[in-house]
Amino acid sequence: MRRLPILLIPLLAACGSNPAPQVGAPAPQRPVVRSAPPPQVTQPAPSTTAFRAPKVMNLPGLEGVIGKNETALANIFGPPRLTVKEGDARKLQFVGDACVLDVYLYPLQPRAEPSATYVDARRASDGLDVDRAACVRALRR
Repeated sequence: MRRLPILLIPLLAACGSNPAPQVGAPAPQRPVVRSAPPPQVTQPAPSTTAFRAPKVMNLPGLEGVIGKNETALANIFGPPRLTVKEGDARKLQFVGDACVLDVYLYPLQPRAEPSATYVDARRASDGLDVDRAACVRALRR
């Protein structure tokens, strides 16, 4: 009877320790604790019917483009490769060997015809920015 408590000591010790990993045995997997993603907070765009005049780009070499309407731009560069309409705004894309020219048109007054207010230019090969005025000169008919 006296030996029984002594025999139980190794069993109790085994309950409190981690077993040594065996050579060649796969490492035990820890349970993955996934936290919930943070809540998405979205705020609706302010609902306003008030007209907001766009900012107009004013850079040297763009005088022949800024302020022109869609028809005038097609007369300068030919038909656009892409026309995107969103509300009362437009984006026209003109393409040539030298560059890709994106022209953004917005109305300057309420209910007015959209006119070019901003120009962006990049190389077609890698999308890097190029000089806007040089691109306008290269694409001009």
